[in-house]
Amino acid sequence: MATLLSSPTFATGDAMRRREFIAALAGLALCPVTTRAQQPSRKIPRIGWLVPSPRAEQDNLEEYRRGMQELGYAEGRTVETKYLYAEGEPGRLDKLAATLVTENVDIIVTFSTPGCLAAKRATTIIPIVFAASSDPLSTGIVTSLGHPGGNITGLSVMATDLSAKRLELLQMVVPSIHNIAVLWDSSNPGMALRVRETKLAAEQLNVAFLDSGASDLNGLEASFTALSKQRPEALLVTAEPFTRLHRDRILDFTMKNRIPTIYEDGGFVRAGGLISYGPNIPSLFHSAAGYVDKILKGAKPADLPVEQPTKFLLIINVKTAKALNLEIPPTLLARADEVIE
Repeated sequence: MATLLSSPTFATGDAMRRREFIAALAGLALCPVTTRAQQPSRKIPRIGWLVPSPRAEQDNLEEYRRGMQELGYAEGRTVETKYLYAEGEPGRLDKLAATLVTENVDIIVTFSTPGCLAAKRATTIIPIVFAASSDPLSTGIVTSLGHPGGNITGLSVMATDLSAKRLELLQMVVPSIHNIAVLWDSSNPGMALRVRETKLAAEQLNVAFLDSGASDLNGLEASFTALSKQRPEALLVTAEPFTRLHRDRILDFTMKNRIPTIYEDGGFVRAGGLISYGPNIPSLFHSAAGYVDKILKGAKPADLPVEQPTKFLLIINVKTAKALNLEIPPTLLARADEVIE
């Protein structure tokens, strides 16, 4: 009797243990699936753009984005980009650069001497790429063009080497020049070097030089007042965030006062200015994408040489020349890369 009563007891225990064993095996089988589902997705690189110029000026940034697309990057899927704008106000750059560092972006991209210096002050660790800088060597942005050192590299516009050429072009349009003024951002150390080069070039051509620097709107209006009294026979306007911010004011002033003006940025001529000569700035921004790509793939900024432009664009607005009663020499028109009728 005892045997008959105990047999069902052992059978029931075996069944319970068997069910527990099967459940344990099932749990083990499910564990890898659960673990894979909880793994975080791969982090995509984040690029921080420190933009010194106005938000409305997007052509150059569009060239950078086009360069990234051509290299296979898809915004939001394989790369993320954050844009911070100083709106042409250099005093905002340090705070914006610090924000990008705080947000731990993988690379900071910027342009202009103030933008480069602000980024360099903000970090010695995060790689920095400058899409365009007036003279990165003399301003201390890099220690060498061939071997930049540190965490920063990019593209130079070789601006100081072009000053004499711009004055020669002006003399071809206005042969009777006896004096020239330079309108520039006096707070920009990169522009200070350029103005110095322009002054030396003017002296070599026996042309009087007028320095007309400004760093804010009040200073710009004061420069306009002074230039109206001095009546320079020609004017050079530098290419930088400050002058781009006030492009319409500058163009309006030069036309109302009938001052033949040469610009470093072709955008001024397309908007109604007379003549420009300088590197193809949009192409530099396009090339900056290449630097970003190399750094994301493991290259160090210190080992990437600073690139210098080899192509310079001459753009002439014939309509503006006629409004100023100027005749552009046919030989100069033949040399132009772009003629606006």
